[in-house]
Amino acid sequence: MKRPSPATMLYIATVIVWSLPYQPAAAENTPPRPVVWMDVTAGRSQALSFAGVVQPRVETELAFRVLGRVIARQVETGDIVRKGDILAEIDPLTLQLAVISAQADLRNANAQLENAVINEQRKRMLAATNTASVADLELAEQGLKSAQANVAKAQANLAKTREQLGYARLEAEFDGVITSTSVEVGQTVTAGQAVLKLARLDQRDVIIDVPEAQVSSITSSNHVDVALQLDGSLRTSGQVREIAPQADADTRTYRVKIALEKPPEVFRFGAVVTATFTERQRIQAVEVPRSAIVEKNGVPSVWVIDPNTLSVSSRTVVLEQTGPENPLVRVKSGLTAEERVVVAGVSELQEGQKIRPGQEMRP
Repeated sequence: MKRPSPATMLYIATVIVWSLPYQPAAAENTPPRPVVWMDVTAGRSQALSFAGVVQPRVETELAFRVLGRVIARQVETGDIVRKGDILAEIDPLTLQLAVISAQADLRNANAQLENAVINEQRKRMLAATNTASVADLELAEQGLKSAQANVAKAQANLAKTREQLGYARLEAEFDGVITSTSVEVGQTVTAGQAVLKLARLDQRDVIIDVPEAQVSSITSSNHVDVALQLDGSLRTSGQVREIAPQADADTRTYRVKIALEKPPEVFRFGAVVTATFTERQRIQAVEVPRSAIVEKNGVPSVWVIDPNTLSVSSRTVVLEQTGPENPLVRVKSGLTAEERVVVAGVSELQEGQKIRPGQEMRP
């Protein structure tokens, strides 16, 4: 029997080698990659707390309605006043002279009216006996109407000057406390210039500034627990009354006003408090370290460990917006509690790669 030539044997060996499936030696010899991992746990959402200041809900700037020189100021900052109390006065001499002038004008108008009445009656009697013409009677009647109009005008002018005389005294519009004063005795003030600030005592707000990323967390919150920072045992409650429609241009925070419900007297204006939103979402949230997130084409994902095969698979997740300074990120969807994720070395992993769980990171 003829033996095959060496060339033929080489050809047959080459065909056999190429027909075998490719199995890289590296995959067989590469040991499982050690990774740092953690169990995903769900913890109850922590209540949001912000520092704030107690401020009056209604604070009015009081001013004189006329020009004048301040001759008296009966109140100081912090004084409690009642509605109708006299707070300050300006020199009333000019206003008093205006009243005297208006009174004189009214007396003059009344005298002219009496004269016009007598003249009209006389012309009417003469016209009845054909002693005076109808034209004279008509002129007398017009003079009487003009005199009556002058009296009405003088009366209105007198009422106006008397009302302006009342402007010489600045009265409290409601019960409250004086929060500031801006004029002194002897100072000349113009009409509308702020003299005092009066705030209501029965309506108080807590003013807080909320970061842009956390505004959505409090829009549905109604109940707010408010405590004094100097003494946390002194507490009251309130409700969100107003949220600014736009962020501050410098701080990028939103101003939130919380209406206090019958606050104790210790919650004075200017007191520093802590406002805690106790009615946040009660759904337990999942948080993972920021190092566990892998960005691929702008889509975040994590490496999830299969405990049976000890292999990893990529899982796309949806994250809540948090600040870059926060080491933890909140996962809205894509992960559930009790799953295991890789938290270190995520950039070196591949789909289906075998791993060896190393150090466990505690949340």
